[in-house]
Amino acid sequence: MLYRTFGKTGEKLSALGFGAMRLPVIDGDTSKIDEEKALPMIRRAIDRGVNYLDTAWPYHGGNSEAFCARVMKDGYREKISIATKLPTWLIKSPEDMDSYLDKQLERLEVNQIDFYLLHTINKANWDILVNNGYKSFLDRAKASGKIRYAGFSYHDDIDLFKEIVDDYPWEFCQIQLNYLDENYQAGTEGMRYAAERGLGVIIMEPLRGGMLARTELPDELQAIWDRSGTGRSPADWALRHLWNYPEVGVILSGMSTMEQVEENLNTASEAAADSLTPSEREIIADAKAFFHSRIRVDCTNCRYCMPCPQGVYIPEIFWAYNHEALFGDYDKAKFWNTGFLKEHQRASNCNSCGACEKKCPQNIPIRKHLKDVVARYEES
Repeated sequence: MLYRTFGKTGEKLSALGFGAMRLPVIDGDTSKIDEEKALPMIRRAIDRGVNYLDTAWPYHGGNSEAFCARVMKDGYREKISIATKLPTWLIKSPEDMDSYLDKQLERLEVNQIDFYLLHTINKANWDILVNNGYKSFLDRAKASGKIRYAGFSYHDDIDLFKEIVDDYPWEFCQIQLNYLDENYQAGTEGMRYAAERGLGVIIMEPLRGGMLARTELPDELQAIWDRSGTGRSPADWALRHLWNYPEVGVILSGMSTMEQVEENLNTASEAAADSLTPSEREIIADAKAFFHSRIRVDCTNCRYCMPCPQGVYIPEIFWAYNHEALFGDYDKAKFWNTGFLKEHQRASNCNSCGACEKKCPQNIPIRKHLKDVVARYEES
């Protein structure tokens, strides 16, 4: 296992972290963790050097934290740093933040949480935290010893990300990043911005929810990967791409089988920063170009179209629309458009004023595509 110094904390964390969000389950019920399979998987990873275990209040129907407490028994607590997250969307008062933290300490059966994140930060949740005095809460939690390091996980645009980074002396952050999403949300720009300010950077969705790890590939894509002659899997390529960045501290992987654990452990033992050759970087760039050749909307997430006068979240809508085109994942695209986005942010809120198209440097017919999105996800 390779280790990296984690920002200003100085901690030596394993390049691979275990995310306890996609554990094996019983009868397809995500709230029922198959502990007979999941516990050996996580302990196997720890035995081979993983020292960062990530969970959160809502994972596996609220059962992930208590399961992680069982993982940490038998001497395993001393081998890992535990991370969990405040459910920001549930906060109604300053006292709620303290209450949830205390409940999480009980669930995890620990006296201290090593890495504590404010979960799923977007504009709405950020306003909740600011209005309820998140700074005082984090200061109290650190002073009392209930948490060691304070961070946040992020799901919004780059401008808000920078504002948040500069608003508090954070020790770390968690962002979505993979070779298809380098300009999405915080992206590589945010990764570098945070790292330059001493924050440790944790990567989530390195395989885009498993989509970049698929082994049944179109012939054209398989031919690209085969050019290297290494026999590396698509997952291996995607993880190596991220570990090549020296700014990356920990990559979280939500592993669901022992085979995935072993493969990721092997990659994590080899993939040092700046280790990809020019020809390997070219192969990844060609794979990325292949995916982008299949997208429906040539949106680069430059965000010149924002803000929409009606509040429509145009880049996020097109990201989901393109996600289905790339991977055939209709369910996630529909959820993103009708569940993740607030009602006023959805495509159906467009009144065809055309302000976005006047500002779009790609000359995208945004209004037409938004109508297509409404028909596909909101009216179906």
